[in-house]
Amino acid sequence: MKSLELKDRIEAQAYDSYGQSFYELHEKEQFVTVGNAVMEYLVPKWIESKKKFSQQKQAYYFSAEFLMGRALSNNLTNLEIEKNVKETLEEMGVNYNILEEAEDDAGLGNGGLGRLAACFLDSGATLDYPMSGYGILYQYGIFKQNFVNGFQVEEADPWLDYENPWLVKNSNDTVIVEFSEADKVEAVPYDMPIVGYGGNTINTLRLWSANAIEKFDFQAFDEGKYIDSVKAQNEAETISRILYPNDSTDEGKQLRLKQQYFFTSASLQDLMRKYKEAGHKSFDDFSKLHSIQLNDTHPALAIPELIRLLEQEGVEFEKAFDITQKTMAFTNHTLLAEALEVWNKDLFLSVLPNLYPYIEEINGRLVSELKEWKVDESKWDKFLIIQNNSIHMAFMSIYASRAVNGVAAIHTDLLKTDVIREWHGIFPNRIVNKTNGITQRRWLLQSNPQLSAMITDLLGSREWITDLSLLKDLEEKYTDDAVLGRFIDIKKEKKQELADYIQFHEEIDIDPESIFDIQIKRLHEYKRQLMMAFYIADLYNRIKADPDGQWTKRTFIFGAKAAPGYYMAKAIIKFINELADRVNADPEVNGIIKVVFVENYGVSYAEKLFPAADVSEQISTAGKEASGTGNMKFMLNGAVTVGTMDGANVEIVEEAGRENNYIFGMEVEEVEAKRGNYDPEIPLQETEGLAAVVESLTDGTYHDNGTGMFQDIYDSLTGGDEYFVLEDFADYRETQDRISHDYRDSKAFYKKGYVNMANAGKFSSDRTLAEYAEEIWHISKFQ
Repeated sequence: MKSLELKDRIEAQAYDSYGQSFYELHEKEQFVTVGNAVMEYLVPKWIESKKKFSQQKQAYYFSAEFLMGRALSNNLTNLEIEKNVKETLEEMGVNYNILEEAEDDAGLGNGGLGRLAACFLDSGATLDYPMSGYGILYQYGIFKQNFVNGFQVEEADPWLDYENPWLVKNSNDTVIVEFSEADKVEAVPYDMPIVGYGGNTINTLRLWSANAIEKFDFQAFDEGKYIDSVKAQNEAETISRILYPNDSTDEGKQLRLKQQYFFTSASLQDLMRKYKEAGHKSFDDFSKLHSIQLNDTHPALAIPELIRLLEQEGVEFEKAFDITQKTMAFTNHTLLAEALEVWNKDLFLSVLPNLYPYIEEINGRLVSELKEWKVDESKWDKFLIIQNNSIHMAFMSIYASRAVNGVAAIHTDLLKTDVIREWHGIFPNRIVNKTNGITQRRWLLQSNPQLSAMITDLLGSREWITDLSLLKDLEEKYTDDAVLGRFIDIKKEKKQELADYIQFHEEIDIDPESIFDIQIKRLHEYKRQLMMAFYIADLYNRIKADPDGQWTKRTFIFGAKAAPGYYMAKAIIKFINELADRVNADPEVNGIIKVVFVENYGVSYAEKLFPAADVSEQISTAGKEASGTGNMKFMLNGAVTVGTMDGANVEIVEEAGRENNYIFGMEVEEVEAKRGNYDPEIPLQETEGLAAVVESLTDGTYHDNGTGMFQDIYDSLTGGDEYFVLEDFADYRETQDRISHDYRDSKAFYKKGYVNMANAGKFSSDRTLAEYAEEIWHISKFQ
């Protein structure tokens, strides 16, 4: 794209969209204008990609969330026109960084499950695989997080208030989703281009927005019933308004169920329409041309819905089940029993009365097979989809899929030996492992250009951008003082960038010479943000007792959102913010340690945090974290892991060496042995300083504004300590103190980080995606 051509496109887009010169627009309008100019460049390539895959089997990734982040820089990077566009904008007197900041993070996801989906789409396009995503176009995403008096307060995140240049409405592909005979809505598709690195393949993420079929009741309006006149439209739009509505009420549960059915039904109707338009007279070949990956149980309703739609096309049940089973594959993302989705039967019938009979048919088929397999009836509770007035979505997903995968080696082993071991006994080859991955294009090339340039220089090529395994060739180069010195200088530069960013956004000064110890992820009790907070509280107490001691400067950074209905998670956020206020306001301590809880943590903030980290906190109770992908992003950017042997930490240690990380705590077998035979009073009494920290929850040291939240945290610990925060604390503290000691020899400490970076090749989503494509989906690159 030539500079003059780009300038002309930008100016033309400005007049076309806003009727003004580009130079007269404000920052968000300028962003939209540049985005539209980029879209004008990539749309022909997008159309060509759709054509080239039209005759091949394709994969379709069904997910309730896609945590995409900003798209401008990612698209420019993958199209390899970033330098050209930046130089052109500079010639026009436009600050690209300000333009980039004007783009809102896409409100399409929340946690690791959604970010994994985004990485997979990037890898699919980069590797030239025919792969599309299907989800919901949430109007407000999950929520915008603010802290008020230390409490999390949720606000709407109107990320679509301004025109989004990356979304293309395709009204001609609108379908009708029927919840019941009296409850139907339109599903209107919006397509987002997924640009593979090099721009050779541009795949599609199709997102559905809900509209009323009859959008305006003129008669009601004419009668003065103004609210009633738009009631249908408001109710329909609610379906695609918010990601993960609070499901602590029946109304919230019903809305979640509607969302799940809405996007799965719309997506399947879309695929079946295209299949028929391609000239197929029967559905015999449907599974030969479509592979659908269910990203957790949120899209599991696709199973009975595909059977229902096939029966409407004249396919009898057994054949429809066979086609469905050959089409579907299921990813399990959890080891938590409470996270295995179960719907109340009566609630389900109230929302989806037309779909329930198909789940009954699937369950009836399963019962027949359990009898045929001679499974003891006393064990049927481990299999039945419908039981105790409940519908078990995970069981249906396992039964009606051809492959079920875990997302880390230890996670998959635990699925086989514990969580769904009975299913593994019946289908010994169905449960497979696909260790998660991340895309190096966003999490290294884009977010850490300094380290990317160093890697390219050392390897002598840019091939690592699409083959991360090449990083292994860097491993022994840390013995070169110049190489390690450059690595350390880059880390210092990224730490200074983060310090400046935090000062601007949080108004907190942090010391780039301190250890940057970072825990960023969803707020959940099993992830044990509370244990990190307890270490800080204990360290604070120790510094106060010996302010002149030899203390290593440390900055502890948290980033996390708590689900709106998750009371204990919100209580922990309040405690961490109270702790931060106490530490940061104490002049005797705040020159040694600082605590920051960043507001509204998301992808764009993460792009600043991962490259700057010295220490990656991965401290979940062993056996609870399925995989994690944040741990991989930290590793790729040269941080050491302090963590338990849980999730992908196990494989990180295998790749980079235990000696280059900081492993502590009970392992899975020890946790299981301790469970049911554990008295939290023992570690409270035996661990010096721990009782004082726990008692500070309720003795007036920290204040919860009269909510009783801190008392509830105290009671949960002393009454059972389900996630073994107290039991693992002593080992965690000793390990953290060792990090402080080791950091004093910066060369030796950063050598560990360098070795982690050099051994991160396994954790590319390119590797994971290729395994799915070849071993589960059986799709091929463009021939």
